[in-house]
Amino acid sequence: MANKTIRRAALLSPVVLNALFISSSAIAAGTWYDARNDAMGGTGVASSTWSSAVLANPALMTRAQPDDNVGIIFPSAGLQITDKDKMVDKVDDISDTVDRYRDVINNLTFSDYLNGYPQLKAASGDVANQLRDLRGNKANATAGVALAVTVPNETLPFAFITKAYGTVHLRANVAQSDIAYLDGVANGSVIPVPGDQNNLRSSANGLAALTTDYGIAVAHEFSVAGHPVSLGVTPKIQKTWLYNYTASIYNYDKNDLNGSRYRNDNTGFNIDAGLATPLGDNWTLGVTGQNLVSRDLQTKETNGYRDTYQIRPLVTSGLSWSGGPFTAALDVDLTETKRFKSQANSQYAGVGGEYRVLDWLALRAGYRADMKSADENVFTAGFGVSPFHNAVHLDLAGSVGDNNTWGAMMQLGFNF
Repeated sequence: MANKTIRRAALLSPVVLNALFISSSAIAAGTWYDARNDAMGGTGVASSTWSSAVLANPALMTRAQPDDNVGIIFPSAGLQITDKDKMVDKVDDISDTVDRYRDVINNLTFSDYLNGYPQLKAASGDVANQLRDLRGNKANATAGVALAVTVPNETLPFAFITKAYGTVHLRANVAQSDIAYLDGVANGSVIPVPGDQNNLRSSANGLAALTTDYGIAVAHEFSVAGHPVSLGVTPKIQKTWLYNYTASIYNYDKNDLNGSRYRNDNTGFNIDAGLATPLGDNWTLGVTGQNLVSRDLQTKETNGYRDTYQIRPLVTSGLSWSGGPFTAALDVDLTETKRFKSQANSQYAGVGGEYRVLDWLALRAGYRADMKSADENVFTAGFGVSPFHNAVHLDLAGSVGDNNTWGAMMQLGFNF
């Protein structure tokens, strides 16, 4: 089971993970992973700490205390996978079965003909059964990594942020004519002719998008009718790599998914912005908008297929309560999360809490739901340790949901 889980992660996200390292840069609600926030149901718009605020809501950088000097995140990283149908394992399995099927075809003898092709019939039946099981299958993964340096001050706190986040979407397109032909060979109603195997039309499609942001965030607290209101903005250069790998399911090779012939890229400008204001002594209200500049990016055309990746503003409201050792938070997306046009849109709501058991230990839990029912709802949990008088912060989190959905996040931070 452990080996299958590792293989599934490796197959679902090779483009995202490889590109993160290839780009030398540096999911989660929106475009970031933060292990503390993700453990609390993916919240953070009103509950982030000042040193990680640049990931969720730059306005919260004004929360730093006078004795805070510099906060460094190195790194924040996360991965979430949904493989409801265990498609990844099935693609591996059918590749092995097809190899056996081809070996039988390439080594047919006159004796096989006289005996009625028993091995070919068995191999054809195996491929047909696996195609039936693979029909309509889909799998999705998101991954992200970020580096940030925040410098607080009373006038204009600022931060340098580099983050990369991506999504992978795999789907099987099984042709019923393939199943009919293979069933016919298996039951003897179809006499195979050399070369027939080259006419099978079932395919698999792998779509992936990786976006890398390079930005500088600034924030300032204003007084509006005597009430403090913090505003933050993050202008950024944004580069996106798109991958469109479509191939016969009988020749599908996960290692080809990030090949240059299936990849194109685009560079542009974008901006994030946020607002935060206290409501009494314990409450905080926040609103953030990510990727406020809309962009439509087309993939390369592969085997007659092309898709469009949509970058759209994602506006999220947040409310948090903090008192003593407890913090509770609620985040609700006000707009939909869009990805490739061929994928359904999502819209999330998350709730979570933190209990600081000791000065150096915090326990967290939460729940995150997709109000559009396109993605799986997940339970989240995690913990944080901060030894050496809170100079070092290590946060770990995990998520689990129905239909073989799981995620893992970690973040390492340093405060000076």
